[in-house]
Amino acid sequence: MLSLGSLSTVALLLHAYTTSCHAQSFNLAKDYSGSSFFDEWDFYGHWDNLTLGDINWVTRENATAKQLAYVNDAGRAVLRVDTNPVVWNEKRDTVRITSQREYDLGTIWVADIAHMPFGCSVWPALWTKGHTWPDDGEIDIIEGINLNQNNQIALHTHWDPPCTHVDPPPANQRGTSGNLNCSSAAGCTVLETAPNSIGAGFNSAGGGVYATQYDVTGIYIWFWSRPNIPQSILSTTSTSGLSSLADWGPPTAAYPAGTHCDIARSFSPQSIVVTITLCGQWAGNPEFYTPQCGGQGPTGICYDDNVVGDGSNYNEAYFEINYIRAYSDPNATPNTVTRTSTSTGTTTTRPSTTATTTAGGSTGGGTGAATTNLASLSLIWMGTALIGGLLAAVL
Repeated sequence: MLSLGSLSTVALLLHAYTTSCHAQSFNLAKDYSGSSFFDEWDFYGHWDNLTLGDINWVTRENATAKQLAYVNDAGRAVLRVDTNPVVWNEKRDTVRITSQREYDLGTIWVADIAHMPFGCSVWPALWTKGHTWPDDGEIDIIEGINLNQNNQIALHTHWDPPCTHVDPPPANQRGTSGNLNCSSAAGCTVLETAPNSIGAGFNSAGGGVYATQYDVTGIYIWFWSRPNIPQSILSTTSTSGLSSLADWGPPTAAYPAGTHCDIARSFSPQSIVVTITLCGQWAGNPEFYTPQCGGQGPTGICYDDNVVGDGSNYNEAYFEINYIRAYSDPNATPNTVTRTSTSTGTTTTRPSTTATTTAGGSTGGGTGAATTNLASLSLIWMGTALIGGLLAAVL
């Protein structure tokens, strides 16, 4: 529970946010759409050593050759799971891409998605990460497993400084807060309460839009189903800026900055990640897999009943993306993060500017776990994610 002083700070930040950010405009920093969608992304090109999914994230060349990443006739980017047969003890191919650009405080990301992967064993995510995980923070914008119907949002931060979500939650937050400790293995989570945020319902409604504001005052995430997208977003083009946030309404998740969480210290410039994995630590964990999918195959085991076989289980396991756009605040100042690295024991200071290009990507790892019954997964998740991050850096 926050002190009265901390709550006062949060209230002042929320007031500043609602009176200034909503009224201002934002410049277009980058548009990922159409035939050039995949031009500035890195493909992971390795098995899932981060969340231990039963998949291979293929290279750009293999993704193109196998039609796992392409732009369709409608001009939409498609990322999908391979539906070719897989024999027992082999992994199924899929895709993970990381943007070559990193985006600093003062950025808004808008993702218009027509179709989202779903189904037993399927674990899709759209998220962002700093250059070195977990030191530089992670924002889980879209994440769900199996047949879930509600998107789960989360922040993941380093434990120094500690970061927590406010309790009680901000008055302008629509979603339901779960775990409050952003530095824990699960992160600080918020569950979407609006219908059709992921899965079959999302696709039946024609998809929708997710927007994330990554700002010194806090991190805010919105979702609108296709019929409810604000006019300020509908009126944008691949070359125009974002005129206003005034018609966006309250966000699903509101993580205001304050003494409870120093956003500028906990997060460095972020790359965008789009990924699909199968089974793994969350979707394949019997605690979460069995209630939804345990009866859909002969063994009740995620890998045996889904990954192995002819691949027909994965006909709906694909992203179809109209665009992802990044907008920048023309008044934002570069962030400088000073922190002791957990891998080297040294202290480094990293100045940055908005939308700077980096050759990196795919060096960190792992998205969050569920909002309930987390204790059994926490140590496993953190340990394997840290090992995965080190392996990815070497590979």
